[in-house]
Amino acid sequence: MPRSSIEIFDLDSRKSEVVWETEALFEAPNWSPCGSYLLLNSEGRMYRLMLDGAVAPEVVDTGFAVECKNDHGISPDGEWLAVSDKIVFDKSAIYILPAVGGEPRLVTDNLPSYWHGWSPDGRRFAYCGIRDVFFDIYTIGIDGGDEQRLTFGEERSDGPDYSPDGRWIYFNSSRSGRMQIWRVPAEGGPAERITDSSYADWFPHPSPAGDKIVFLSYDGDVFDHPRDLHVRIRMMDTDGSNAETLFELFGGQGTMNLPNWAPNGRQFAYVRYFPVA
Repeated sequence: MPRSSIEIFDLDSRKSEVVWETEALFEAPNWSPCGSYLLLNSEGRMYRLMLDGAVAPEVVDTGFAVECKNDHGISPDGEWLAVSDKIVFDKSAIYILPAVGGEPRLVTDNLPSYWHGWSPDGRRFAYCGIRDVFFDIYTIGIDGGDEQRLTFGEERSDGPDYSPDGRWIYFNSSRSGRMQIWRVPAEGGPAERITDSSYADWFPHPSPAGDKIVFLSYDGDVFDHPRDLHVRIRMMDTDGSNAETLFELFGGQGTMNLPNWAPNGRQFAYVRYFPVA
């Protein structure tokens, strides 16, 4: 029995295809802008899974960063990787390195910080960070410097991802009492609630066309985003209307924490898990 199944869902056929299965725990696929591979993490290392029929993923050289979390992504031009690694500071820090592999360069001085999305122009990150006791949404330039805070301690805010026009950052927040999807202007401003569901909604990812958002929903009484639960992947319009459940699966943490759309906007990648024997 595999532990992880890397899969692709096609919006046109409404069917899933298994790309690769493994007994190891793999997480959080990003789809490369060129469309040729998925980027995943497993046990602190980053892997590139080619979509041309390769039998197994290849390790990406991330230098000293060998405790990478499932908070990573590929730049819009395909030239860079952002990773979140804890080996230096014993807290998650965001680094940038060449997509082909190489030595990471530190971006965030304030820690812990967890990467979640590139701006469309590739010049900024959206991420979440814990400052004092507050878990909030921030952006920062890829060369570092001062971070811009977008949420201000309204309970927990997590999972930020840019809209393809760069105008909005979608995220999930528990400020209403249950984790729901919200959005905030990327330049700062008041947050707007997008979902009002009975589920606990996490990890919103706008499509490349900017017309749909795919996200993960737990049962409404589930706290945080644990792995190995029965969950559902849902899709809605960007204003929260026309929400539908695409399918249910055994998953959760690691299924689709990060931007996961194909460049054509008609498919997305995710991980299905199987119970540990």
